[in-house]
Amino acid sequence: MRFTSRTSSDGVTEQLFTLTSSSTSIPGVLWTPEHAAGIRPLILMGHGGGQHKQAPGIVGRARRFVAEGGFAVAALDAPGHGDRPRSAEQDRIIGELRTRAQAGGDLTPVVAALHDLLAGQAVPEWRAALDALQDLDHVGAGPAGYWGMSLGCGLGVPFVAAEPRVRAAVLGLNGAETSAEAAARITVPVEFLVQWDDQLVARSASLALFELFASAEKTLHANPGGHGDVPMFELDSALRFFTRHLR
Repeated sequence: MRFTSRTSSDGVTEQLFTLTSSSTSIPGVLWTPEHAAGIRPLILMGHGGGQHKQAPGIVGRARRFVAEGGFAVAALDAPGHGDRPRSAEQDRIIGELRTRAQAGGDLTPVVAALHDLLAGQAVPEWRAALDALQDLDHVGAGPAGYWGMSLGCGLGVPFVAAEPRVRAAVLGLNGAETSAEAAARITVPVEFLVQWDDQLVARSASLALFELFASAEKTLHANPGGHGDVPMFELDSALRFFTRHLR
């Protein structure tokens, strides 16, 4: 891991970094309390489709997790997003998505194929990032959590299922078609968000995914509105959730 910049404001330090994994350069960002020292819980955040590690929603949530909870928070550019080039196969699937969307066709199988393709690369990258971040003196090998909506959920479900260091997860805005097998292997506490009028993910698919989680503690939060209309008070809930399970 190589840090490329460091800035601080309002008690939060932001460090951009590049992680090299399997000859691939992965851009990321780490937020910590200013002058942080010693071990602290780490929250990994997965951005949505078409977004990147410093999308406004990611940055806003990360800064609150740090400022109000004292957590370390990290985000990576997903494969083919942000500062990372897209593969030919990713371009092909995205082209098919656009064609189906224009024709009013069913997007579910194409979205599932895209998430499956990206997860095969993203899961080992997140595990390598977790290794590197927990080696830092101001993060350390404390408990880890995961937050991810939409694509961040599609890639996060197989990551959480594969990574025993993740002790709690806030997920949502995704359906069972993209990650059913992995969801059934998740046993950590889960807070799951559903937008009742989601135009991109069928309500039935979201509820089916929630049903698949094998967690003894899982909570469903359903709110009216479309895919991008998650209420800001859900951030308050996520902060309480991670504080309860990682502290």
